[in-house]
Amino acid sequence: MRNAYLTVKGYGEHEIVIQKSRFICYVDRVETEEDAQAFIQKIKKMNHDATHNCSAYLVGEHDQFQKANDDGEPSGTAGVPMLEVLKKMNVKDTVVVVTRYFGGIKLGAGGLVRAYSKATSEGLKAVGIVERKLTRIMHTTIDYTWLGKIENELRSSNYPIKEIHYLDKVEIETYVEEGKEEDFRTWMTERTSGQADIREGEVIYLETLVSQ
Repeated sequence: MRNAYLTVKGYGEHEIVIQKSRFICYVDRVETEEDAQAFIQKIKKMNHDATHNCSAYLVGEHDQFQKANDDGEPSGTAGVPMLEVLKKMNVKDTVVVVTRYFGGIKLGAGGLVRAYSKATSEGLKAVGIVERKLTRIMHTTIDYTWLGKIENELRSSNYPIKEIHYLDKVEIETYVEEGKEEDFRTWMTERTSGQADIREGEVIYLETLVSQ
């Protein structure tokens, strides 16, 4: 599993108009190449009357699955520039389709490259880019007398609170970057004078929005 990587927040779309042509960027997060291809086919079917439905995707921990398609635009003017935007923005497991409805004015090769690049870049930003970081859920059980102090210190620390359970004692679930569990134990033990029961939970990805 990857420790940390960037990807898109989820599905979204964003439209721009350049020289009377409409460029609609559709974006989604995908886990497999089959998912990416299915998404492309869905958008092409939805916009079957469009002039072009150009696409690009990057899938896999090492971007081992990647493809660009110009869908009838001059070779190298749409799909590849879209793929380059994905690489430049360093997103993983992402598929984009830019649908063009021709407005009657030809853009030329350079204009097409700029248009498809801009549509993709703005589409990604509109949807939002998140960082997914591998974290372990740490469960800390303390007496209520410690709650105010510990909650305040957690909120100003690098250990985001996932949830607080108010039972006979207080159980606080905290996100801790994997590999730093012992650092957290030390941190919590010092702040509770050793009066906390700390145990490790599951490993999950924590998502944080980095741009929108």
